[in-house]
Amino acid sequence: SIVNAVKGGRIIYDNIRKFIRFLLALNFTELIFIGSFALIGLPVPLLPTMILWLNLVTDGPPAVALSNDPPAEDVMQRPPRSPQEGIMHGMVLFILTSTLTQLGAEIAVFWWGFGVQGSLEKARTMAFLVACFFELIVVWNCRSEKRNAFKVGFLTNKSLLIAVVISIFSTLAVIYIPPLPAMFHTVPLNPLEWALVISLSSSGFLVLPEIFMQRKRREKSHQ
Repeated sequence: SIVNAVKGGRIIYDNIRKFIRFLLALNFTELIFIGSFALIGLPVPLLPTMILWLNLVTDGPPAVALSNDPPAEDVMQRPPRSPQEGIMHGMVLFILTSTLTQLGAEIAVFWWGFGVQGSLEKARTMAFLVACFFELIVVWNCRSEKRNAFKVGFLTNKSLLIAVVISIFSTLAVIYIPPLPAMFHTVPLNPLEWALVISLSSSGFLVLPEIFMQRKRREKSHQ
């Protein structure tokens, strides 16, 4: 029926927006992170193998699972969108906030590993882990434009949950299971360093989608 066709179209469009928002919110960070360090003459913070891992293992499976996300409850209650509204409408602030938050977290752990501990490999390992875990957290806040991860829930998209769990354990293997540490130039971390990585990665939960919906409402109220 026409109603089912409209519903299907809205679900596909919503999931495309989720997919784009997730990838754009994260991919600019590594470019800025590596580029800024190169410009000021500091060691490259992430090696090519680490970047490849982030793109293929950390981002890939969750992004695919996100593109098959179940529909929102209000998918048929929303008014039609304007034909002039671009597919990235309302995403800019989310992308900017995610990029700056992740960048700050990665710089902080790299400074701790390299500047305080004096170990380039440790600094790279910590920055790599923050990048991985931050992205695996932010993906949950990409599922809705109105509600954060805790309100949407973590069990309503089991394929995403499985993809995230697999990515986490695969990343841990890069740190602890030979010969992967030698291939990726990673080193084990002590409890304090793990605490830093986990706490700073968790800042991804602060990139709240509600902020941007409120911003849209304020813009509409002024029109």
